[in-house]
Amino acid sequence: MKLCIIGTGYVGLVSAACFAEMGNTVTCVDVNPEVVKKLNAGSVHIFEPGLEPMVRHSRADGRLTFTTSLEEGIAQADCAFICVGTPPQPDGSCDLSFVRQVASEIGQYMQKDMVVVDKSTVPVGTADEVCGLIQKELKKRGVDLRVDVVSNPEFLKEGDAIADFMKPDRVVIGTDSEKAATLMRELYSPFARTRDKIIVMGVRSAEMTKYAANCMLATKISFINEIATICEQVGADVRDVRTGIGSDSRIGYQFIYPGVGYGGSCFPKDVKALIRTAENAGVEPRLLNAVEAVNARQKKYMAARVEEYFAPQGGVAGKTLTMWGLAFKANTDDMREAAAITIINELTAKGMKIRAFDPVAADNARSIFADNKLVEIVDDQYAACQGAQGLMVVTEWNQFRNPDFEKVRGLLTAPLLFDGRNLYSPSAMAERGFAYFCIGRASA
Repeated sequence: MKLCIIGTGYVGLVSAACFAEMGNTVTCVDVNPEVVKKLNAGSVHIFEPGLEPMVRHSRADGRLTFTTSLEEGIAQADCAFICVGTPPQPDGSCDLSFVRQVASEIGQYMQKDMVVVDKSTVPVGTADEVCGLIQKELKKRGVDLRVDVVSNPEFLKEGDAIADFMKPDRVVIGTDSEKAATLMRELYSPFARTRDKIIVMGVRSAEMTKYAANCMLATKISFINEIATICEQVGADVRDVRTGIGSDSRIGYQFIYPGVGYGGSCFPKDVKALIRTAENAGVEPRLLNAVEAVNARQKKYMAARVEEYFAPQGGVAGKTLTMWGLAFKANTDDMREAAAITIINELTAKGMKIRAFDPVAADNARSIFADNKLVEIVDDQYAACQGAQGLMVVTEWNQFRNPDFEKVRGLLTAPLLFDGRNLYSPSAMAERGFAYFCIGRASA
């Protein structure tokens, strides 16, 4: 099948690489000539394990090409995927300007009947708007072509996106067109060989499914963080509570790890967008508002613990805290809505110095904190500890799970550790002589 992927961001590039891997001919379109040049040279501009070799392989075999010309990209395409950004606006609603622009350009350039797929996360009703914009341009041209607009939301986890795409839990296809449904089933059949994973539903239901899924996961995260806060006050251990409730098959263990709050490109944006959608529809989204409020509080939690600890010592001003981990989660360089940003801003506003390390997000962090003179990003996790008054773990990178604690202790001015991911045992840290603070459990 001949495909056009419009947008080479996270969703677009992963989708393009995986479709090409299955033998399809894929043309990727991006408005940034530097990105296209880099991709044509075999280099990937985003960090995702396994993505770059897959792109290089299909590029070398001629199944995957990159261009800045949308006209060229859709010339022979059977199907065009809209994978452009939908950033949040100040009121939390979704900015559809890029989607609308692409829809109009598809109408200007398409030369044959086509299935157009909304892969970007978009509010309910967007497919209808996209279809209208395309038909408007076709009418201007005096061209009678059929366009079916399908909703096909992505469910990719950053850091594990290739596996998620190649072996999906489900493939949601929103369409009322049997022709479009047949084409999409054919396209996705190689990814669903072991069982029928393809779910066809109405367009608006598919659009809603994406938001409902992400908001459910965000709810689980905020729920366990709320439970962790209560555990600390009543003397319970959230680790034991998690085991107790996770063993219930109706709940499960996934997404009930207490921590510093959710971040990234999806959960914060999608919760806000669904809140705005609900309000526009006359519904008060009480639960979603609470999920967002709990998460905002959780992002500041570890900063508050640091301030409380140093309050008897004259406060945090002038002191240095080492931070391990800056990305919103492990196996990505994504710092969008990362808890580390909130923690750093909270502490540096009080005069504390931050010396931070992250194995892949360092360059992004340097850009974000370029104007903050109290933040230093270093390239070695142990060098970051030299002379600092304490260490905080924010991202659960594997290399932080079993570090050389004796070395850390020797580099810090005092054995003090704030664990934002509950990676370590309070009793084990006590035996090592550390003052240890974690989430939802007794500190040492």
